[in-house]
Amino acid sequence: MKKKAYAVAGVDIDLGNKVKATLPQLLASTHRREVLSKVGGFGGLFALDTKKYRQPVLVSSVDGVGTKLKIAFAMDRHDTIGQDLVNHCVNDIAVLGAEPLFFLDYLGTGKLEPHVFTEIIKGFARGCAENHCALIGGETAQMPGFYQPGEYDLSGTIVGAVEKARMLDGKTIRPGDVVIGLASSGLHTNGYSLARKIFFEQMKLKPRSRVAELGNTIGDELLKVHVSYGRLIQALLRKFNSGVLLASRRKDASSTLIKGLAHITGGGFVDNIPRVLPRNCDVVIRKSSWEMLPIFQIIQAKSGVPEDELYQVFNMGIGMTIVISPEKADSALRFIRTQGQRAWLIGEVVRGTGRAKLAG
Repeated sequence: MKKKAYAVAGVDIDLGNKVKATLPQLLASTHRREVLSKVGGFGGLFALDTKKYRQPVLVSSVDGVGTKLKIAFAMDRHDTIGQDLVNHCVNDIAVLGAEPLFFLDYLGTGKLEPHVFTEIIKGFARGCAENHCALIGGETAQMPGFYQPGEYDLSGTIVGAVEKARMLDGKTIRPGDVVIGLASSGLHTNGYSLARKIFFEQMKLKPRSRVAELGNTIGDELLKVHVSYGRLIQALLRKFNSGVLLASRRKDASSTLIKGLAHITGGGFVDNIPRVLPRNCDVVIRKSSWEMLPIFQIIQAKSGVPEDELYQVFNMGIGMTIVISPEKADSALRFIRTQGQRAWLIGEVVRGTGRAKLAG
């Protein structure tokens, strides 16, 4: 059969339709009862359960995974990238106290490769299912000549909800509060342009080079999945901030024990923690207070990059920070660790001008 003109031009609509026919089965694990639409519609439909909230606030975020994609291309491994993107977006809205409701993805590529598409969607589905987040739609664009052969780009949008009275905004943070740090799995989805330069240009490694200190290839290490802290944060808020809604009616914020969260993404500690601080407070982070992952030890030892810049580019082993009242810090740490998440007390709030400072 003669090939269609659009396919000859590089866009195979029939192949796209064939590949997308597998989506309902792939996305079944992400279904929530609020989802009204079927896969493939012009828009995703989600009926918000307003009975669950007194004053619901919708929280949204959009992001990509940056040049971590270059590692996926080099390793020809695409099953983790979608999960990275979902988890990153979940964390971004979790810092406000929001639970995820639904997620939409965008995939742009020069030529649609069925096995790559399937692996990426499996990652999206895995991330959404683990976060109880519905994957209700997306867009796959075939754009020949726009991307290098074998390459693609991803972005995702998440929408969540939070009770207005339970929303975390950092306004109750005071000097004397303390900071808990939650362990990361590695670089997560930030700092890869610098990391690639360090490992592949300066150190002359290849993606499949095995590094003894890592017990892994550098490519596999760099593809470790971005940790999702969403469900843990929801559990923490239920346990420690359960009195906030009642307190809001009394105009009393004293029951707000967890006061602010910061997702340590691009900008590291230096740029992310100040986003939740009042203008009269600083946070002092003690760099020696947690176990630094081997990959960051290598970066620190081999890169030649000043230490202060490393803490502004990378998460250095801490993927999320929690500002909490000091009297509940030990209890919160015990609870976090019972959930299987490593965590440490890594800093404190002091009087200042809204900055994050690093100490030895």
